[in-house]
Amino acid sequence: MTKEQGDAVLNELRQIKQLLQRPPQQQVQQAPQAPNPEKSAIVNVAGLPFLGKENAPLTLVMFTDYQCPFCSRFESQILPEIKKQYIDTGKLRLVVRDLPLPFHPNASKAAEATHCAEEQGKYWELRDKLVVNGDKLDAKLLPDYAQQVGLDVDKFSSCLESGRHAEKVKASATLAGSIGISGTPSLVVGRSKGDSVDGLKVVGAQPFAVLDQKLKALLNGTDK
Repeated sequence: MTKEQGDAVLNELRQIKQLLQRPPQQQVQQAPQAPNPEKSAIVNVAGLPFLGKENAPLTLVMFTDYQCPFCSRFESQILPEIKKQYIDTGKLRLVVRDLPLPFHPNASKAAEATHCAEEQGKYWELRDKLVVNGDKLDAKLLPDYAQQVGLDVDKFSSCLESGRHAEKVKASATLAGSIGISGTPSLVVGRSKGDSVDGLKVVGAQPFAVLDQKLKALLNGTDK
């Protein structure tokens, strides 16, 4: 490295340090603008469990990883308000798609576990339990969570050991990649169109106010 290159690196580091020392509001205002991650996407949701009315005008598809702390934060802090204002009022249905990230060793099996629970009609009950225990998802603990939500543990364990839902989880991750989604949580929110949703991608655990604005625009037909 030449002296000029070294000086350039040091200068860049000083600029980054100065930016980080500013109040958070100034950091956001003066940081370089990131590319807009919102692009349209069509997601098939046929046959998947959902929360809300089947014929709700809007659908929110959530790509998630059960070991992802940002997903857990989104589900504990933001999703309850979405449920209260949109799902429970019949305006929105929620569908979950699996996107276990490769650096989370227990995420894939946890996703499979939710589909084993679905076989016994307790998909949402088990996934809620897994979200709360996102830092404790060793495979040996999954039967305990199954028991806690009232599943037949023998049937659940047999399903999990068979790996019969592994391809379903992989297919969901492949779908995410095909529409440009690689991180969690990521959402596709838009109008319900039968077995699919045609909407915008929203990347990251966005505040409720941001999602509220988008949902209202969709309901009012002013999203374009």
